[in-house]
Amino acid sequence: MNVPRLVLLLCLGFVMSQGIVTILAAAEGREKEVRKDAVLRGDAECTMCHDEEDSVALLAIGKTKHGTLADSRTPTCISCHGPSREHLKKEEGQEKRPKPDIVYGRRSSAIRLDARVDEDFGNFRTSSSAATAINAACTSCHKGGGLLFWTGSAHSSQGLACTSCHEIHTDHDRVLDKTSQPKVCFTCHKSQRSLFNRPSHHPVPEGKMTCSNCHNTHGSAGHKSLRWDTVNGTCYQCHMEKRGPFVHNHPPVADNCLNCHNPHGTSISGLLLSRPPYLCQGCHSDTSHRGQVAGLPAGRNNANPLMLGSIARGCLKCHTNIHGSNSTENKTNAGRFFR
Repeated sequence: MNVPRLVLLLCLGFVMSQGIVTILAAAEGREKEVRKDAVLRGDAECTMCHDEEDSVALLAIGKTKHGTLADSRTPTCISCHGPSREHLKKEEGQEKRPKPDIVYGRRSSAIRLDARVDEDFGNFRTSSSAATAINAACTSCHKGGGLLFWTGSAHSSQGLACTSCHEIHTDHDRVLDKTSQPKVCFTCHKSQRSLFNRPSHHPVPEGKMTCSNCHNTHGSAGHKSLRWDTVNGTCYQCHMEKRGPFVHNHPPVADNCLNCHNPHGTSISGLLLSRPPYLCQGCHSDTSHRGQVAGLPAGRNNANPLMLGSIARGCLKCHTNIHGSNSTENKTNAGRFFR
């Protein structure tokens, strides 16, 4: 080989080596650029794979309260999913990457919402992590206030995880929207869904109120996870005119509104459990006019209309202030809840 040709080959080799170095440097620069945090602090390792092309839009967490970087309490990926070192490094020969330390279940995207509510009977979420592990991650930040009674609550005792109801990586958590929250609750509470389809019901299906207006799903000191300590205390938040005190109080009203009403819905006006006079005769005796059993008279009797008792009548025709009255007239029937 002559000298000029050897020099040419050496020069060509030098140029090619410099090109390779340049390419590697550029690749390294792009890698460093990709490793920048995309949404949360320290999420670079995660967003290398979980980007905007992910089948589940995980980066949508940036549109939620969990993505508010100005708040020092904002969590990171590790805060919720754990270090997940095995998940980050896929060993050679492994067919599938190991799952993160804590995996949160999610709704199947192949089933539309209405079908999930109607057909899945509460099993519309799956999770490979125990509910205790999921709840521990959530309650490490969410504690106190409305969550004070979560431990020992009905939902906690049934082994539900926070993500059984809540969706995290979305800007529209259905359970926080009063128009869609009932559908999530009805997934398990089938009987309540049936009651709300009856003619007389609170305006939950119409979207004017929702389940959490009365219930604290995270638990409470009251009956049936009510937001207030008693049934009456809950009802009085809206029905303040029934609170009293009255000069003449109706004992079952002061005791419990559920003595006469079903708050989720009935087929009778006013959410009543049964129609008057039968509802009233559950307490009042069946002798005399006050609690006369509805029935046909033995014969004609036009002399005294009161002898007809409650035939074809309702007690509320006369006793209009059945929750309590303030009549101060000094006579026998003054306190019988007339207007």
